[in-house]
Amino acid sequence: MPRTESRYSEVRHVLLRILFLNLVVALAKIVFGQISGSISILSDGFHSLTDGASNVVALVGLRLAQKPPDANHPYGHRKFETLAAGGIALFLLLVVVEVAQAALARFRSGGAPSVTASSFGIMLATVAINIAVVRSERNAAKRLSSELLLADARHTQSDVLTSMAVLAALVGSAYGFPMLDPLAALVIVGFIGHAGFAIARDAARILSDQTVISEEDISRVVQSVPNVLGCHHIRSRGAADHVFLDLHVWLDGATPLTEAHAVSHAVKDLLMERYPQIADAIIHIEPPPKELR
Repeated sequence: MPRTESRYSEVRHVLLRILFLNLVVALAKIVFGQISGSISILSDGFHSLTDGASNVVALVGLRLAQKPPDANHPYGHRKFETLAAGGIALFLLLVVVEVAQAALARFRSGGAPSVTASSFGIMLATVAINIAVVRSERNAAKRLSSELLLADARHTQSDVLTSMAVLAALVGSAYGFPMLDPLAALVIVGFIGHAGFAIARDAARILSDQTVISEEDISRVVQSVPNVLGCHHIRSRGAADHVFLDLHVWLDGATPLTEAHAVSHAVKDLLMERYPQIADAIIHIEPPPKELR
């Protein structure tokens, strides 16, 4: 199996495992939230449910992203993976609105949740599962260089933090402070909002073609190639593991075409050796500016 197909297959298997665990966690929280009347547990359950929804979005995006280049998409379909990460950020925004509304409604109406040993047990068990999920997904994201898995891990990380806030609220409610329950829900809003901002920022960086590899680093490598006099107009874009690069390389104006062509290949080969994440590099050969001749 080619390396790219193998990578997509591994990412897909990771997401399917995470989807199953997220659905189990979400169902447990929602059921116990309804039974106990705890707005914080219920809100955390819906937050976990969006973890599962984001997994579905990621799987759809991944299926589109692995399609090979075609006549209409000569650069491939990798940005669909980034769009899927942006979809996760959108789900987080929806959760922020829902949780904030539920918490404010509880502040207005009052009421206290029913705190039991089972409530604590469920929350502790789901926290343990989420911690294991985050560690596993982060390791897979690094190993596979996938911004999609990294974004999803950040989402699940926010679930760990919100669950800790829920546990604190349950303790407070047990000691006679029921307003800690909706207060914890507002804390959840902050956690989710922060995670959503980070994911949206990273997706925007890729979609807006922000520089991926610094010009100084590229220039240093290029100028180490024999007969190269310099370079400029260096541009890089794409995801961290799938970069497109183009630049202008200066050669002596009297250099024969065949030799200039060979130098351009040497530059490209060296760049792709030093930076394996480069998917393609376009080298434009030209004489140096008059002031440098």
